[in-house]
Amino acid sequence: MAASGLEPALELEHVESHLHPEPSYDVEAHPKPTGLEEIWRFTPLKRLRGLLDGPASAAKLALTEELPEGASLSAISRDEAKALGGIAPLDRLAALAVENAPEASLLSIDGELDAPVRLNWSGTASDQVVWGHTVVKVAPFAKATVLLDHVGSATYGSTVTYLVGDGAQLTVISLADWEDDAVHAVQNGVSVGRDAQVRFFEFTLGGDLVRSSTNVDYRGTGGSAELFGVYFADAGQHLEHRQFVDHTAPKTRSNVVYKGALQGQDAHTVWIGNVLIRKVAEGIETFEQNDNLVLTDGAKADSVPNLEIETGEIAGAGHASTTGRFDDEHLFYLQSRGIEETEARRLVVHGFFNDIIRRIGVEDLQERLTSAIEDELATVVGRLES
Repeated sequence: MAASGLEPALELEHVESHLHPEPSYDVEAHPKPTGLEEIWRFTPLKRLRGLLDGPASAAKLALTEELPEGASLSAISRDEAKALGGIAPLDRLAALAVENAPEASLLSIDGELDAPVRLNWSGTASDQVVWGHTVVKVAPFAKATVLLDHVGSATYGSTVTYLVGDGAQLTVISLADWEDDAVHAVQNGVSVGRDAQVRFFEFTLGGDLVRSSTNVDYRGTGGSAELFGVYFADAGQHLEHRQFVDHTAPKTRSNVVYKGALQGQDAHTVWIGNVLIRKVAEGIETFEQNDNLVLTDGAKADSVPNLEIETGEIAGAGHASTTGRFDDEHLFYLQSRGIEETEARRLVVHGFFNDIIRRIGVEDLQERLTSAIEDELATVVGRLES
């Protein structure tokens, strides 16, 4: 048994694919990109503010925490964090975060928690690079909700590793509510134990550039992973979300649903979804969906779903992607019942996102997200009226 309480990763045949490079903690195994590589071609490298150069830094973001009984937070060394296992870095930024973080933070969860764990990282300046490495270790049959909240100004490269024990139930809510000058690159690596259930929510509302990669593998049969995302890009923002679900065990399940809205000149969102179904992953079920709502001229959404299937013995697999403007029929229906156009547009956008927000189950956070979307919509209305 691995130190994390998970089964060790299965010895799997190497798959040649430009969509998911081989994981490695070695920074040199991830050459500095040129922008021509498939996993980098959408990212404006110059706007990463030198993160790819990997400057060492002892700087840290301010961290506050709320830890209910059954949860503990401690500092561990880089080597101790690696020894716990999990998904190694799949790109240079993630490897640099592990290598350069002054120390790693270990969040340990045991039992059924009666309140969410809340970790809040806050930055005060964007002109200094900060590196972070966090490991979330969930004991077998534990049940917990974890909120990771990011606010303020920063240039931040981070890796978060989730080790979800057999039979555990984990809900993660990762919120990027940065100021407009922030840059954040993060790899989330989620290893799902036998019969474990993971729900991973990602909400990206702020920042100049946010690049988030969420990778999932399975350490036993019967595991389930649901990935949900909401993002809202304003003028000039680049928000990029990448998912790689690696079905490494039979009878596992995954479901990915990300929804985004864009408004303003040069607002740009990128969603890349990739599911790999290995030869050993018989009887799995997977679906991925990305929907984008373009609210004004000058905004651009890129959406690329992928399926790589190595066995025909599966329960089901599919993907869907849509990008479009307001549904004229919805607007007409609302306006025909006396609702003004601006209010009708607001209601359509809220309905677009509400299906995901209502699933969170944390009331104060749901209210905060609804309010943040309302603020974004006020900007849209102002542009449409001007």
